[in-house]
Order: sequence, then C-alpha cells, then structure tokens
Amino acid sequence: MEKLRCCSSFLENSKPYFAMISLQFGYAGMNIITKVSLNRGMSHYVLVVYRHAFATAVIAPFAIFLERKAQPKITFPVFMQIFALALLGPVIDQNFYYAGLKFTSPTFSCAMSNMLPAMTFVMAVIFRMEKLDMKKIRTQAKIVGTLVTVAGAMLMTLYKGPIVELFWTKNIHPHKSYANNSSTGSSDREWFIGSILLIIATLAWASLFVLQTKALETYKNHQLSLTTLVCFVGTLQAIAVTFVMEHKTSVWQIGWDMNLLAAAYAGIVTSSISYYVQGLVIKKRGPVFATAFSPLMMIIVAIMGSFILSENIYLGSVIGAVLIVIGLYSVLWGKHKERKEELVDVEILDPVKGGQLTGNGNGNGHSASVIEDIEASEVGLQKEEANDNQKLTSAVAISMPAAKTQQEK
Repeated sequence: MEKLRCCSSFLENSKPYFAMISLQFGYAGMNIITKVSLNRGMSHYVLVVYRHAFATAVIAPFAIFLERKAQPKITFPVFMQIFALALLGPVIDQNFYYAGLKFTSPTFSCAMSNMLPAMTFVMAVIFRMEKLDMKKIRTQAKIVGTLVTVAGAMLMTLYKGPIVELFWTKNIHPHKSYANNSSTGSSDREWFIGSILLIIATLAWASLFVLQTKALETYKNHQLSLTTLVCFVGTLQAIAVTFVMEHKTSVWQIGWDMNLLAAAYAGIVTSSISYYVQGLVIKKRGPVFATAFSPLMMIIVAIMGSFILSENIYLGSVIGAVLIVIGLYSVLWGKHKERKEELVDVEILDPVKGGQLTGNGNGNGHSASVIEDIEASEVGLQKEEANDNQKLTSAVAISMPAAKTQQEK
C-alpha cells in the first residue's frame, strides 16, 4: 500500500512538469511551422486571426459540454479582465512575436522568450504577488537571476557575432564570411528591430501570466470557459487590428497549404490546449513555475531549425542564451526554495489547526487529545477541591451543634 501511495503521489506531483515539457514541444513545432509560413509571405496579422478562430472552434464545445453548470457571471470587471487578457495574448504578444520572428530566427526568438520568468517575477513583485526578503538567499538568487537574464537578452540584441558551425551543419550551411556580407547593415537593423519586438512580446506575455492568475480566481473551476472567452474576444480584436493594418483583401486568402497548417496547428496546440494547460499549472504552482521550461523549447527549436530551415546560429546568440538560462534557473532555484519553506510551514501548522478544529483520531487530532486530557485533569482537580471543601463544611456544621449541646449540659 505504501508503494502504491508513493507512486500515486509521485505521479500527482509530476503532472505539472510533464504538462509544461509537452507544451514546449508544441511551442517548438509552432515556431518552425510559423517561420516557414511567414517566409512564404503570409501576413502575421491574418495568421493571428485564423489561429484564434481555430482555437475558439476547437475548445468551445468542451467548455459548453463540461462546464455549462454554475458559470460565473460576466460582470464589467470580469469582462475587462477577459478583454485585457485577449489584448495581451492574441493581439500584442503574438503579433509582435511573429513580427520579431520574421526579422530574426526561431532559435533567437525562443532564446529571447527565456526572459519570460524574469519579467514575470518583476511584475509579480510590482503587484505584490511575490514577497522580497533581502536577508534570505532565495530572494538574492531571484534578483541576481533577473539581472543576469536581462544582461543576456541585451547581449543577444546588441551583439550578433560570427556564425557558430555545429558538427551536423557543416555540410548544410554554405560557409560565408559575416563581415563580407553586403547586406550586413540591413540585416543588423532588422535583427535589432526584431529583438525589440520580441522583448515587447515577452513583456506582454508576462503580463498575461500575472493577469491570468487574477482571472483564475473568478474562473477557478471553469478554465475551459475562460480559455474560450479569451480566444473568442482575441479573435474579434485581431480582426479589427488586421483591418487597420492590412488593406488588401488578398491577404485573407488561405488554401490547403502551409498557411492553413500553421494557423490550425498554432490555434489547436499553442492557443486552445496551451492556454488551458497553462491555466491549470498556474493555479497549482503559480505563474513563475509555468514559465520555467522555456529553455527546453530553445534547445528543441535550435536542433529542428538547423535541420529543417538550415538556420544559422551566431556567437552572440549562444553567449546571450547561456546567460539567460543561468539567470532563469537562478530565479527558479530561489522559487523552489521559497516553495519548500512554504510547504514546511504548512506541515507544521496543519496538524495543530486540524487537532484544534477536528480532534479526530487520524493523527491530526493528537494535539486536541492532549489538550482535552489537560482540561479533564483540571476539571478533576477542581471537583476534588470542591468535594474537600464540602466535607470540611459538613464537619464544621456537625461539630458546632455538638459543642452547643455539651455547653447546655
């Protein structure tokens, strides 16, 4: 029985890890497919619209069927939360991310996304979702990790460097001298613009995580409904943005090609499924934990990109990515230590509270039984004192009449 209990406990604790690792593979595939689609001329504004239209169509039936009971009322504050989530995720984050991806590369975009935990931590501190105690090592680790992550991102943005040849890409990439490239100035400018766009996208993504934590308080048992509403409102917002930014009707045309695959894959895997799973993980472990696995996506995309897209990897990207990963896991180490301290506090307080409130015989009531024994002993002593006083009073009452009778005699 103990082995089965330990096994079930291990599986239960491992679910958030498996979920986030699976999402990274999904995100990696989205980066590769989307890059191919954007290179073929698809508008990223239209891609965002189709992506969330697919996401809404896929997840809405599940929300209607599984969560139709006890739906939270959509008050004005709740609607504004949903509106803001849709604006941050489908509109700002993804449009800026796709634009940055078009100017840079999938590996670089994923590496910049590793700033997400540091940005989430900073925003959580601003909104008092994270507590800072500078005397503790875990807090110092989170702050140092955030600074190192930002330094890595700045290095990737401002320094490109020579191409790094990997052992499996030597026969794939034509060897070019970066310094002799005639389009170096234009390439550097596009790379810089793409970096800024990716930083803005990551900031919007971090804001999405923080605000989603607040929205989940209302939709605690209706994550599918929240995901459906965010995707639907995001689709409407993306349509409005596309009408403003794209004036040609031809950009809306889509056939049975890579564009359709990119929209469907991104909508089903990295919007509907990822929003739902991400919400579950945030609810259980918090927003910082949910952002912990992005370096895995970078590794997957680097390998897939070099094979599929013959992508060049630059020295500045490698050094910056290493700094970002070091900073990331410094933040996560501090977060892990903080969680262990919280669990220890809960383990100490729960038996006392359980014993005082319940007093059952399953171990939690041990403290209650001790308290009851003490109280019973005190009551017993009080009864004994009362009996002794009663006996003494009776003896005095009996002796006094006896003394009077002897005097009269």
